[in-house]
Amino acid sequence: MGYRTVGYEDVEPADERPCELRRLGAAAGLGNMAINRFRAEPGEQLPLAYHYHEEQEEAFYVLSGTLAVETPEASFEVETDELFAVDPESPQRAYNPDDADGDVVVLAIGAPAVDGDAVAYDAED
Repeated sequence: MGYRTVGYEDVEPADERPCELRRLGAAAGLGNMAINRFRAEPGEQLPLAYHYHEEQEEAFYVLSGTLAVETPEASFEVETDELFAVDPESPQRAYNPDDADGDVVVLAIGAPAVDGDAVAYDAED
């Protein structure tokens, strides 16, 4: 048996990200899912680029603020205490709009936890 607790304040933010990213799942030693906490100021996006995942399902749960998500088909506003789910091979870009009233804080969960399955998506194609 194994149990652990992880406080987000105890996890160093990842370098070279467009917003604050703390990899909670990795800090907890989870291998089958990725759990990340994002905090984005107005004008910041969560991912490095508009993208999709080949295998990974993603879920974004908004802890505070409003998350904007752009997809090829529509744009979404995800409010506090709402969940936005993304199937594999579904392009998306999650961000906090320039005109937002404040930060957005999001818990992102991805499964399976795979490296290298993110594919950049060109919205102009």
